[in-house]
Amino acid sequence: MIEIIRYTPDRAAEWDSFVGRSKNATFLFRRGYMDYHADRFADHSLMLYEKGRLSALLPANDDGQGTLWSHRGLSYGGLLMDGHTRAAQVCEMMTAMNDYLRCRGFQRVVYKHIPWHYAQLPSEEDLFALTSVCRAQLLTRDVASVVVLPRRLSFTTLRKRGVKKGQRAGLSVRQLSDFSDFWRLLEHHLRQKFNAQPVHTLSEIMLLKSRFPDDIQLMGVCRDDELLGGTVLYDCGQTVKTQYIVASEEGRRQGALDFLFDRLLDRYAAEGRIFFDFGTSNMVADDSLNASLIFQKEGFGARAVCYDTYEWTL
Repeated sequence: MIEIIRYTPDRAAEWDSFVGRSKNATFLFRRGYMDYHADRFADHSLMLYEKGRLSALLPANDDGQGTLWSHRGLSYGGLLMDGHTRAAQVCEMMTAMNDYLRCRGFQRVVYKHIPWHYAQLPSEEDLFALTSVCRAQLLTRDVASVVVLPRRLSFTTLRKRGVKKGQRAGLSVRQLSDFSDFWRLLEHHLRQKFNAQPVHTLSEIMLLKSRFPDDIQLMGVCRDDELLGGTVLYDCGQTVKTQYIVASEEGRRQGALDFLFDRLLDRYAAEGRIFFDFGTSNMVADDSLNASLIFQKEGFGARAVCYDTYEWTL
């Protein structure tokens, strides 16, 4: 007996409470994060109840063309479950969800699975249900690079040379509260190299930082007062993820990023974190591998974790 209710803002506290106890959620699923771009995505998130008890959430949006997406404004975002959820229940949930969507005129679902290294407990009940119930097919597969901090691989010789350059240059790593200089550097780099822009504007990232001050951090690498590079980090507990990475031309000459990540990986390993995710390395145009980008990340001892997206027709 599964009841499905579309999320409405009056249920925000109930939604966030479940996110806080979910076995596979991160702070990205809190409404304060999801709703910052509500003007761009028509929210159609689902709340699934069993016998009156909230048992799962699906962050989702309606594209207005018959497809439900989970959620296009997020890097990942499948079914959020708690520690009591079992495989047979998720199969029932998927059956009920498909019935709900058909009745409301949806014809297709695009579903982003949450990568396993964000979960506190095994959480792939949805993957089984996708194939056994929904007959879903793999739509895209992005490849991320992740360091397992308790079992770190050594930096490559090239990355070690960069660390030594940074040491000789007298670089230091600092947590910064003002994102302005970093954002100018980031925008210039993306415009010059890819004719692109950051996913977030400066005002958006500062809004999110104000809402999640402990979860979103800017770590800069500096020489005296000069910012040579840095990374915006999303702190998801056991997993820390780079959201943006950039260095200036001078920073690249001085090994700024090699120096930065040498210090950060040491720090998070000492804190008892488990994973450090450098993000995906796919080309925007065709999802092929960005070989030079992943080469750099693998030089820090990172190895592949896939971010998968599935689709099925209703």
